[in-house]
Amino acid sequence: METQTSPKDEVAEVAELELEAVIGFNGHVPTGLKCHPDQEHLVYPLGCTILIQALNTQEQNFLHGHGNNVSCVTISKSGVYIASGQVTFMGFKADIILWHYKKRELIARLSLHKGKIEALAFSPNDLYLVSLGGPDDGSVVVWSIAKGDAICGSPAAGPNVGNATTVIFSNRCDEMFVTAGNGTIRVWELDLPNRKIWPTECHTGQMKRIVMSISMANDDSFFYLGTTTGDILKMSPRTKLLADTGPAKDRFSLGVSAIRCLKMGGLLLGSGAGLLVFCKSPSYKPIKKIQLQGGITSITLRGEGHQFFVGTEESHIYRVNFTDFKETLITTCHFEAVEDIVFPFGTAELFATCAKKDIRVWHTLSNRELLRITVPNMTCRGIGFMRDGKSIISAWDDGKIRAFAPETGRLMYVINNAHRIGVTAIATTSDCKRVISGGGEGEVRVWQIGHQTQKLEEALKEHKSSVSCIRVKKSNEECVTASTDGTCIIWDLVRLRRNQMILANTLFQCVCYHPEEFQIITSGTDRKIAYWEVFDGSVIRELEGSLSGAVNGMDITVEGVHFVTGGNDHLVKVWDYNEGEVTHVGVGHSGNITRVRISPGNQYIVSVSADGAILRWKYPFPS
Repeated sequence: METQTSPKDEVAEVAELELEAVIGFNGHVPTGLKCHPDQEHLVYPLGCTILIQALNTQEQNFLHGHGNNVSCVTISKSGVYIASGQVTFMGFKADIILWHYKKRELIARLSLHKGKIEALAFSPNDLYLVSLGGPDDGSVVVWSIAKGDAICGSPAAGPNVGNATTVIFSNRCDEMFVTAGNGTIRVWELDLPNRKIWPTECHTGQMKRIVMSISMANDDSFFYLGTTTGDILKMSPRTKLLADTGPAKDRFSLGVSAIRCLKMGGLLLGSGAGLLVFCKSPSYKPIKKIQLQGGITSITLRGEGHQFFVGTEESHIYRVNFTDFKETLITTCHFEAVEDIVFPFGTAELFATCAKKDIRVWHTLSNRELLRITVPNMTCRGIGFMRDGKSIISAWDDGKIRAFAPETGRLMYVINNAHRIGVTAIATTSDCKRVISGGGEGEVRVWQIGHQTQKLEEALKEHKSSVSCIRVKKSNEECVTASTDGTCIIWDLVRLRRNQMILANTLFQCVCYHPEEFQIITSGTDRKIAYWEVFDGSVIRELEGSLSGAVNGMDITVEGVHFVTGGNDHLVKVWDYNEGEVTHVGVGHSGNITRVRISPGNQYIVSVSADGAILRWKYPFPS
């Protein structure tokens, strides 16, 4: 396991890159999406960061502090505090961070639990925070917010039942909370003078249920539990008895994964199959319902619930008005690792990214998704815009090259069996007549693209392993391919044969031509950035690209003065080409950076990562 050095250690005297925008939302965190009580902001996790997104403007704030992925988020009733928990490695302590919302800063770091923080809840008057440890920890701890330390703790569930996974505080009383999970439902009383918490087991008779979600009525009269079976249990915290259950028939498919009580009575439910339902006890029959994309993981009310927001596993955030019960999609992003990002030639207004089964085109300034192209059950490995902007060329792991129209997403043509072990890299020539593709078996193929025809011009068999990156010279007479077999090959695209080969003890991940095209720079898993002479393939110099982890993405400015890199150390670095020095560092990613690009006109740097995030940075030098 790598030692956890904070990214700040490497960058003592280097300037920071300014983060302009983030496109991303981790929809897998249960109840991760929260509407702040000020009704103006959404708070949600992305990797190790927490985003505070203004609802009416594009403004975003970021809370950095977790060393690993955020696993739960909660906001206090007054809106003064935010608390968030994280996952960590087996046997290590997982932190809970208490944040001050207005100041956007860390107040306290609470560590006791091991492995993972499962759930968090604030008491109604901001006196206490209760936290639930993950399966390796299994304890429940009550923290004093004023002192910032633990009051008391206890095992969360009894000896012969499963783990507790959800917790909720009473809405009236600061001394009562409820935990629930696999076969366990407990109401706890806090006994402050003796520093103890006393549990009372709630009995459900013959019913054995695994609780997924929990919600408390406004007056504490009942609490409602959503189960994996797809039904709802209504219990009284006073008598600890089951009041009713439902629905008897037509249970909710894939479980009730989110549940919210409304002030006016009734419940909002979200199912694992993406069904959003308004219903009432005791029948729990749907009064209003809509189908959304992806399993619903959070429902959060804006104010009393006249409007509410829904987050799904496919990283969609919907806004729903209660009266007409119609959904509006307000935020989308990738929910798989992003493999590639490209700008069209000569404009920074939009860019395209690909992840798993879809290619998406984004509007740069508003962070909005303009187009989504989906090919089910396939993985897109790389994309490129044709110079004339009339097609998006994409490389897929089923061995096909697909071309789509960038306005409509219509499939224009497919090159079948382009490569044996999937297409792994792709590039186009500036005259729009050729596509150069690289495959998992190491072949580089040159395709002639006509109006109606696509024909194989030459298959260049030199690489022994998959091709990771292809760059074409401006004149279209030469290209360079980088491969994970430890070679970079410079090809003559006129004679269609090898000009020069570069060998290094690394898996090359990225390569760039210097704009004057007499040098190339490469990088890969040995963390070195190497400059090479194109003419004879000799190494000019090597730089230490990163202190930990491979360098996966690289791009150079049109002038060739600066270049950017990103990799498994989660940092975006801007380098001076001639000096070989880092000038700026961007801290913000929480997954491995897979690709990084400088926009045409040098306004932005856009980097994408394995956690599905797209980050836009301000380019640090005047263009």
